[in-house]
Formats: sequence, structure tokens, C-alpha cells
Amino acid sequence: MTPGPARVAPGVLQAALWRLLDASDSEDPGRFLDLLEEYGAVLADSEDPAWTAWRHALSARRAQLAGEPDDAAADVAAARDLLDHCPVSSETALLMAYLAHVEVTADHLDHAMLLAVDASLLTDGQTGQPSRALLQAHRWLSHTLSGLDLEELAVAHAARGHQVAAALPDVGDHGRLLLLSARQHVELAQTLRRRGDSARAAELAGAAIEQATTARELDWEPAQAEADLLDVVQAWALMCTGDLDDALGPLRRVRRSVQRDAGIWLRGYTDLVLARLLTTVAKRDGDVVLAEEAIDLLVDASGAFAATGDRRRYRQTLLELGQDNADLGRPAEALHWLEAYRADTGRAHARGRELWAEMFVRRSRLREAERQAAVLRRHALENPLTGLGNRRSAERRLGALRLGEEPLSLAVVDVDRFKEVNDEASHTQGDAVLRRVADLLREHSRTGDEVYRWAGDEFLVVLPTATEALALVVMERLRSAVAEADWSDLSLSDPVTVSIGVATAPAVPDGQPSPVVGWRALFDTADLHLFSAKRGGRNRVRAQPPTDLPATGTDQGASA
Repeated sequence: MTPGPARVAPGVLQAALWRLLDASDSEDPGRFLDLLEEYGAVLADSEDPAWTAWRHALSARRAQLAGEPDDAAADVAAARDLLDHCPVSSETALLMAYLAHVEVTADHLDHAMLLAVDASLLTDGQTGQPSRALLQAHRWLSHTLSGLDLEELAVAHAARGHQVAAALPDVGDHGRLLLLSARQHVELAQTLRRRGDSARAAELAGAAIEQATTARELDWEPAQAEADLLDVVQAWALMCTGDLDDALGPLRRVRRSVQRDAGIWLRGYTDLVLARLLTTVAKRDGDVVLAEEAIDLLVDASGAFAATGDRRRYRQTLLELGQDNADLGRPAEALHWLEAYRADTGRAHARGRELWAEMFVRRSRLREAERQAAVLRRHALENPLTGLGNRRSAERRLGALRLGEEPLSLAVVDVDRFKEVNDEASHTQGDAVLRRVADLLREHSRTGDEVYRWAGDEFLVVLPTATEALALVVMERLRSAVAEADWSDLSLSDPVTVSIGVATAPAVPDGQPSPVVGWRALFDTADLHLFSAKRGGRNRVRAQPPTDLPATGTDQGASA
């Protein structure tokens, strides 16, 4: 990260983040919660937008673990809002990828897909030195894409993360990325095997075995859960190559270890893999006892995945329970599990996921340099909530202006009492207010005027060729449009209004020296007039300080 005004050394923040990310991906949620408690003050000690966004992202994960979905959603929204102020970098890609994973865990699949697309674009643009941030971005993207059922892309990002890790000195990171890559390879192999593509499944399974073997040969000491997961993945890969009998013994042995020492998720994952192996062997040998054992394991796995919030694998176990009971001639039991699967899949908006998946795959095939650059520029210059240009875009535009050649006015627009909207209604309602205000500003501006979201609930309107008198007329029209809009569909105690400050740089006649006034000074003047409008009662436009305030001038505002 690139720290702003922080009171903590950036190295301390970075070290805290790596530990928190590793704990966030562990079997033990208590470890993550303890570390977040330990490092909370450290993260709060930085005012840099990126670290503030991380604070919200990690708080969202904590709220999820505490069963507080509304708080988690509010923290995710706050983190996403700060992304506009983060640089285009691998660090920002990691932040987006982690937020996407938080959204997948919450079953907000559309939001997760949007973040994953942006994060993937940023990783594509990082062609410099490999870094731990880039490695972690690929890691969390792989997890996210797996949760979105985009297994081919999950494999691709795990493989790219492994390539980055191999170029870095941390052997532990290299081992963990090899494990992740092996796991994603074998999960895709399982899917292709079910579809009848045995040759491709065997190829992927062979790659998984090779990666798991390489991970074991590295000079690192994996945690017990990681070592067990390596054993599960390797046995699963043997099954996908057709070596069913060679896989069964090792998988039963590792299950005994996992049942004794591992966390809930790994127990469920191992039960799912063993159930699939037993089902395959039972069909080959006509062994009803093994088929019954597989069903019992799937029931246990479904409970484990439900308890740990792994909605994707929970749905997989429900579907397989329905199919396996149907194969045993138990229509009532099969219908029970299939109905549960249908209901849960409906809540997950399966059709929306399919459409997003199609878009993601299509985007991933179009990696021409010009298109990537265009998307990155749009990401850097557009506010995703309102569709307006963001502050970076506004500053670029203002920096290109040549003041004095013709009149130019700036207007700073601020939503009155916006904090009360968020506090009394919700952040969702607050977002709706900001989107509607943005739409009203666009709709009622002149052709050629430019509207930007400057920060938070503050907007900037650039009015080329507008004298002060004309700017006041235009901004009074915008103020009235907001005040007279229908806000009844939102749960607001009062209608929404805005206060506006205007400043103008006049045209300088030919032959006369141009006053040295930059756009920043012009903006500061408009901001002072906005402050005056706020103090004067809000819901008004001002271009001069009023006579009732310490500064002298004429009130150019509308009555509150």
C-alpha cells in the first residue's frame, strides 16, 4: 500500500495485513478475530484511503463471522466507495479480490462478479516485478471464482499466483499457492469427469498430483490442516485418473486424521471427496453398503458446509444427495434433497450467475492491449456508484483548463444533512440518494456542463463559458430540481436538499494581463461559498458571502 498521513510505519501495516489475510483463509475463525482485535488500533491509525478500505473489508468479514449481515454489507459498501481513491496497482487488485471473496461468502454473486472483473483487469495490467500483493490477489481471485462456479478461471488465477510465488523468496507462500493450484485443478477435473471428458480430467488430475508432490518437496512446514488437505487433494486426483482402489486407502486414512484434529470445513471437504469416491466404486461393483456410506458422508458434509458458510459446496452436496438417493430407488428422499437444492439455488440467483459467468469468460478472451488500457482508464476515472467522473477525472479536466480565455464557473454541490440519511435510514438508502442527486444534476445541467462526484456526498459542476450570473441561474435550477423531486419511495424523514457554492473566473480582454488564478483557488472559493450557504440555512446557492456573516457581500441564495 502507499500510505497517506499515517502515524504507523507502512511495514507494520503490511505485516499486520499479511497475518490477517492468512488467518482469514484458515480453518479457525477465532484466530482471525483475535488478530483483528490485536491489530485494530494499528489499522485505525492510518487515514490513507486504501488502509481505511482495508479496515472496512476486514470488519465486514468479522461481521459475517458474527452473523451480522447488515453490518457486513455496510462495511463492504464503505470499502467499495473508497476504491476510487486507491491507485491502479496490485495492492488495489488484492483489496478488490478480497472484497469479492467477502461478497461470495455472503452469496452476493453479482457484486462479487463486478469486483472480480475489476480485480482481474488490474492483475492483467501488472507487468512489472512480482510482488506478494500480486500473488495474494491471484489467490483470493481464485477462491472467489471457484465460489462463482467459474472453475476454469479459478485454475488460471491459481496457476498465475503459483508463478508469481515461485519468483519470490517466501517458500511458505510458494507451498500454499501450489496447494491451491492443485486443489483447483482437481476440482475442475471432477467437473469434467462428470461431463464425460475423461481425457481432459485425467490431464488436470495429473497436473494436480505433480503440484502436490512439488509442494511436499519444498523446504517448508505446512500446518497440519494444509498437510491433510494435500493428502485429500492427492487422493482425489488419483480417483480422477481412474485409480479408484489406489485412492481409497489413503483417503480413508487421512479422513481419520481429519475427523480427529481438523476444523469443520476440512472435515466436510474430506467427507465430500470420500463420498464421491465411494459412490463411484459402489456403481462399479454394485455395492449398496458403500453407496449407503457415501450418502451418510454427504449428509455430514452438507452440515459442515452450511455451518461454515460455503454455500457453493452446500448446494453441491444437496444435488448429489438427490442424485444418489434416486440411484438407490428412493424417490421420496431424492425429492427432499432436490427440493432443498432448488430452493437454495433460487435464492442464489442462478440465472444471474450464469449471465455474469458468460460475460466474464467473454471478457477474459479479449485481452488486447488497447481494450485493457481503456478499461483501466475507465476504472481509474469513473465513480461506480453514480456513473459520474470521479475526483481524479475532475482534477485531470480542471488541470487542462486555461482560465481567462473565456468565462468559467465552478459549483460545489453538497447534500444537506446526508449523514442523517445514512444514520437514520441505511447506507443503501444513502447510495440511492447519491445516485438520484447525480441523475438530477446531469438532467438539469446545460449541454456541455460537466458533473463529477468529488468525494462522499459532494459533487462538482464545471460550467464552461458561464458568467457568474448565468452560473447562478443554472445552479438555482439544479437546487430546485433536487428540492422538488419526489423522494417518497425512500424511507427518509425529510426531503433531500442541496447547498451550492459558486465561483467564477471571468474572461480577460485581449491585451490585458491575465490574473494568476489556478483552478484550485477557484475551487477553494466555491467551497467557501458552499460553507456560507450551509451556515445560512442550507438549501440555497451562494456566490458571495452574505451581509449577515463576518465577511461582507450579497446573498445570492434561495430561501431555505
